[in-house]
Amino acid sequence: SDPRTMFDWLKHRRGADIPLTGAPPVRRLKSYQANSGYVYQYVYLGQRRKGREVEFVFDSSADRKTWFCVSITVPDSAVSGWEREYSRTLNGTELYAIAKLALMARFDEVEAPGILREAVTVSEATAREILATLDI
Repeated sequence: SDPRTMFDWLKHRRGADIPLTGAPPVRRLKSYQANSGYVYQYVYLGQRRKGREVEFVFDSSADRKTWFCVSITVPDSAVSGWEREYSRTLNGTELYAIAKLALMARFDEVEAPGILREAVTVSEATAREILATLDI
């Protein structure tokens, strides 16, 4: 077997043991119409800090029958340049906004909902673009 695959599985498994926090007491089902034509429903399940990154987890569906988790990871490296430039640390709400808009961008770019099961890691360029869009 491929050692990288085993390492990735162990890394993912270790992070999955960290409980999710930050979800509202009453979870709200939200909808988003993607550029692909699919209308996605999603629910924010919470977040967890894993070392030098924050993982935001959403439960999503394109057909209201099949649900799957989508993991959006915002590494410290994606926001540290912005934080140095503006001499402040992004708060949890701002990090969540980055993750949520990255989720919507992912909805827009995929042609088939099954592809969404792959985790998304936000790059520095994407984080800066989202922060500029939000006028932060």
